[in-house]
Amino acid sequence: MFQSLSERLGSTLDRLRGKARLSEDNIREALREVRIALLEGDVALPVVQAFIQRVKVRAVGQDVLRSLTPGQALVKVVRDELVAVMGGTGAQPLNLNAPAPVVILMAGLQGAGKTTTVAKLARHLKERQKKKVMVVSADVYRPAAIAQLETLAGQIDALFQPSSAGEQPVAIVERAIDAARKAFADVLIVDTAGRLAVDEAMMAEIKALHAAVKPTETLFVVDAMTGQDAAATAKAFADALPLTGVVLTKADGDARGGAALSVRYVTGRPIKFIGLGEKTEALEPFHPDRIAGRILGMGDVLSLVEEVERKVDRDKATKLAEKVAAGRRFTLKDFRDQLEQMTQMGGLSGLLDKLPGMGKLTEQVKGKVNDREIRHMIAIIDSMTKKERRNPTLLNGSRRARVARGSGTLPADVNRLLKQYQQMEKMMGKLKGGGMKGMLRGLKGAMGGLGGGGMPPGGMLR
Repeated sequence: MFQSLSERLGSTLDRLRGKARLSEDNIREALREVRIALLEGDVALPVVQAFIQRVKVRAVGQDVLRSLTPGQALVKVVRDELVAVMGGTGAQPLNLNAPAPVVILMAGLQGAGKTTTVAKLARHLKERQKKKVMVVSADVYRPAAIAQLETLAGQIDALFQPSSAGEQPVAIVERAIDAARKAFADVLIVDTAGRLAVDEAMMAEIKALHAAVKPTETLFVVDAMTGQDAAATAKAFADALPLTGVVLTKADGDARGGAALSVRYVTGRPIKFIGLGEKTEALEPFHPDRIAGRILGMGDVLSLVEEVERKVDRDKATKLAEKVAAGRRFTLKDFRDQLEQMTQMGGLSGLLDKLPGMGKLTEQVKGKVNDREIRHMIAIIDSMTKKERRNPTLLNGSRRARVARGSGTLPADVNRLLKQYQQMEKMMGKLKGGGMKGMLRGLKGAMGGLGGGGMPPGGMLR
């Protein structure tokens, strides 16, 4: 996410961090490069111009030139302005303080991911806010969209209100509101019809639907990968509807990041959620301050901690901690459990994206850090016998060859997994003795195994 913008801004600002003195000339040069980075990141031109002007006023003023560490002060100014452009600190929550059922209307172009986002939002409200959620599709032009939403609703265990292509959208939603009330649902999420482009008929239909059902929240769903077009489309919808927020989808596939920086500024509406994958759990509240940190390579540790709290199996974690503390051996089965937990948190790449300094890993190293490798490792362990998982010293050459055949991998892959397991076992041994520093040194060594490059300069473990 945001790789190109992050790399360009990061290299520009890195050259300034260590400088004890900054002049107006080199600040202007740095801002010129920041401007180029934003334009190449597909940020809308009016946003770039306003952003650079705000940074320039602060940078050439007392904020930077009179700072004890001007280089770092300029980095802070850029970060603060990135946060301001995207909506200020903190996520903007949904307004659920209304009589049940609270109606949330989803609008947007065809292909933006509305139907999937309806399911993601329903799951988010069920799991994190403990709401009873009903979903309904008013997309009478695409029967497949109705069937898709019904399937997704079944997967996340949300209530589904049937609809058909022969009905009027207003009638569908009014019937759904009545059904949601009778089912004591807290929230009703409405999927609406999209078009391939903004047109008068589409806008007239959704305006009429909005006027009839008076939703508490009207969210515009926009594909982050459309870049500057995302901002222009969002502006058209904001002019036609009283939007209360934006949902940015497919952000995991957007290397540029222009939409995230442009939509809030252009529409004046907060980005409330960001979609980072296809799975129904891949929806997160949009925190401008955290996203700014990720763009500048500062990581997003708060989101990582929240994700760990939410997704880690606490019973398994407690049992493992007690086992290690008692001096019992860390086995390949334990190692497999750790890998499984990692996949539930978005894999290694998802974890690294949130750690400070990880944006500086080389592309060669990043290429080796993916979910496919984790799945291969799990398959290798699954191909072992219970006795081998408990006692890896049994794995001689012939056994390793058998495991490789059973998992569809090579003996070299089995050897590599065993080496990584041994490193993890050593780190667990450090934890047993209470040596956190020793464990971190071990982790640093393990990271060095990712392509031989070790941790990047300025990385977290030094």
